[in-house]
Amino acid sequence: MKKLLTSVLAASVLLLAGCESLSEATSAVRERLAARDEGKAREYEATARDVYDAVRIAASQMGYRMVRGGAAQGEYEGVGNVHLGDTQGSSRQLSLRVKVRSIREGAAAEVTARLSEIIEADSSNRAGHATATPLRDTPQYEVFFQRVGQVLGKPPAAMEKSR
Repeated sequence: MKKLLTSVLAASVLLLAGCESLSEATSAVRERLAARDEGKAREYEATARDVYDAVRIAASQMGYRMVRGGAAQGEYEGVGNVHLGDTQGSSRQLSLRVKVRSIREGAAAEVTARLSEIIEADSSNRAGHATATPLRDTPQYEVFFQRVGQVLGKPPAAMEKSR
């Protein structure tokens, strides 16, 4: 009986140790995925409110339709038009998420933008089942930041900051 109890206890310790390793591995994967979706940032010499208004105008010029956000939250979320995908019944769409925050005592604002591509593989059989993939190295970031600067009448600060 003592050997059985010792064996069960040893197995429990090993099982719990394995759970901790699994938890650490899961955390590491989550951190890597979060780092992929951090977006890109630029600073502008203007108030956060003025920069937010410029973000809305620039996004609209690029074909994004606002779906959520506001100046008080400093957030803008928009989606582009739905386009046909590569296969029959599939579709694709771009998503833009922007955060604007005041820096340097309100004399400047930082804009962080995240672009994603949303793909629905088979809308006829599985409507609503889409995957969103972060876009990291697309020229759309530069186009967006330049448009924001044009609306403000000021180019973004020279800093390149990947988040």
